[in-house]
Amino acid sequence: MNRNEVAAALSEIGTLLELQGENPFKTRAYGNAARVIKSMDQDLAELVENRQVDSLKGIGKALAEKITLLVRDGRLPYLEELRTRVPTGLLEWLRIPGLGPKKVRAIHLALGISTLGELEYACQENRLRDLDGFGQASQDKILPGIDRLRKNAGRFLQPVVQAEAERLLALVRPVPGVIRATVAGSVRRKTETSKDIDIVVASADPEPVMDAFADSDQVEEITGRGPTKCSVVLKSGPSADLRVVGDTAYPFTVMYFTGSKEHNIAMRSRARAAGLKLNEYGLIPEDGGASLPCADEAAIYGSLDLAYIEPELREDLGELAAASRGSLPELVSDSDICGVLHCHSTWSDGSASIADMAQACRERGYSYLGICDHSQAASYAGGLSPEQVLEQHKEIDRLNHDLGGSFTILKGIEVDILTDGALDYPDEFMARFDLVVASVHSRFNLSEEDQTSRILKALDNRYVDILGHPTGRLLLARDPYPVDLRAVVRAAAERHVAVEVNAHPSRLDLDWRELAIGLRNGLLTAINPDAHSPAGIDHVHHGVGIARKGWCTAEQVLNAWPLRRLQDWLKARRNGA
Repeated sequence: MNRNEVAAALSEIGTLLELQGENPFKTRAYGNAARVIKSMDQDLAELVENRQVDSLKGIGKALAEKITLLVRDGRLPYLEELRTRVPTGLLEWLRIPGLGPKKVRAIHLALGISTLGELEYACQENRLRDLDGFGQASQDKILPGIDRLRKNAGRFLQPVVQAEAERLLALVRPVPGVIRATVAGSVRRKTETSKDIDIVVASADPEPVMDAFADSDQVEEITGRGPTKCSVVLKSGPSADLRVVGDTAYPFTVMYFTGSKEHNIAMRSRARAAGLKLNEYGLIPEDGGASLPCADEAAIYGSLDLAYIEPELREDLGELAAASRGSLPELVSDSDICGVLHCHSTWSDGSASIADMAQACRERGYSYLGICDHSQAASYAGGLSPEQVLEQHKEIDRLNHDLGGSFTILKGIEVDILTDGALDYPDEFMARFDLVVASVHSRFNLSEEDQTSRILKALDNRYVDILGHPTGRLLLARDPYPVDLRAVVRAAAERHVAVEVNAHPSRLDLDWRELAIGLRNGLLTAINPDAHSPAGIDHVHHGVGIARKGWCTAEQVLNAWPLRRLQDWLKARRNGA
């Protein structure tokens, strides 16, 4: 097992123990160990080989032995035995917002139920209403959670599908006879979630390519196989389809399986208007004859008098009209990002020191870091009192002095927007920060009118530079809170407050559709990883994908600006300019 798989296994052990009512200290030990393993910078396999796993903070001898078995053998009998003790349905319940292990265990013991259907029926029959620790409000929240769980079944976040797609590409590219290969579908378009993975390969000999694909140890089940197509279900959950075509057809197949349904319909309509028929095999004159020769996708678009359309934009939201006018934007890319903003450290709920976070940024080629730990209202996340803020600022000053200008750490804060729209510190204290991200972390149940008013009031504060995760959504887990997002984005643009694209793959918030509308009206954004560990900094990549879907250029992204330009902008906001 790799580091992430080991962390997932340890986290699962902690959850299974909690579902069985195990000692909370024991369950927390596994959860803490999972966080340590996931955020560590060392090579876990090397630590195992050198018998140094117990040198990690919080990892004792017993945990080290289990981690060693997971890395070495890829399995752990202790975990397998725990799984037999807990009904599988209870783990599914944990994906319902508001149901943690303690509540799941309480329902299971009190009502003797263990499946999603039984839980749904119990709620419909008001069985949870009178249970200790629940009540009508709790029960009312569970039913929508069940509906959402069913609606999202079979969908996976970007990190899962992107990583699996890269592994599959690595399997098929070296096969003799393969000319070229790529990922297609929603994964290539960088949608927030995907149901499956599409791989397209150019080769005159499909059989060995499909053998390499189907024989992978990533594959759980082969669900279909023909002369040129193979469909599988991966052990990690997603389905994957492989299509092998000749090199001449390859660009057309890649285009067909990349575009959304709506984009493809629009492209076929444009082809018909030009007397052509476009499909996954070619661009063919309607009066017969051979396909127009197109070496790549750019040539296909060019044959229809269109500029090349980047995969992320292929959603039929105006990209064809812009391509015909030659007015498509030059989209922001990973290489444009100069620094990262909105990161956490061990001062609040992060797992690494400010120095370690800065070093991780430097290793990735960034020139600045905005540390934005939680403010005092977020006590559950180790929010900072004013006294702690001042101590943190002294540490940042020391670190910046030692860095000698080669890298800069900005004194930031993720300040809570309180229920009435006020901020968590008074204005005279807010003036101490270089950078302020303001976010809603509580009272998601306000009406749309009250929630909108709350955020608009916060945007009026001249010390608010960036609005954080503006809808509070958690993909596949929690819907956005009710808010008039258009009004919020419009107000942010008018007040010159940036609205972040929170790049954490469970958020990807601001939604790219709303981002596109905001950018057309003068909005600025920041692609923020919301990183709580060095590894979390890499979430920027997922945020860039969403920003690209929102037609975003580097000019519109704060952290694609050089440090001096960003500092000048922040200073101007402080001065009310």
